[in-house]
Amino acid sequence: MGKAEVDIDIKADPDQVWAVVGAFGELDKWLPGVESCTQEGGDRHLEMMNMNITEHLVKKDDAGTTKKTTVHHKSHKKSTKKDGSKMETKTDSTKSTTTEAAPKTN
Repeated sequence: MGKAEVDIDIKADPDQVWAVVGAFGELDKWLPGVESCTQEGGDRHLEMMNMNITEHLVKKDDAGTTKKTTVHHKSHKKSTKKDGSKMETKTDSTKSTTTEAAPKTN
């Protein structure tokens, strides 16, 4: 299984950053490309890039200096080709995505 990591330094207090990125059902308010995001219990439903994606909140830790959200996701994409034929793709992955906000260490 592949792994990708992205680190972004934001010049703000971790609690301020977490107030934005830790809001599980509000991904569309800050992540470019997410057209809509709704939350039902522990699931968030995203629409982006002609896909419907459901992510399930596995764990959210708001305590301590490192704040973390872990999710598992499923995606569903339907498309129609120029010739009128239709294609449907479903993904049910066990990969997890982790979002963290922590103080920068030197």
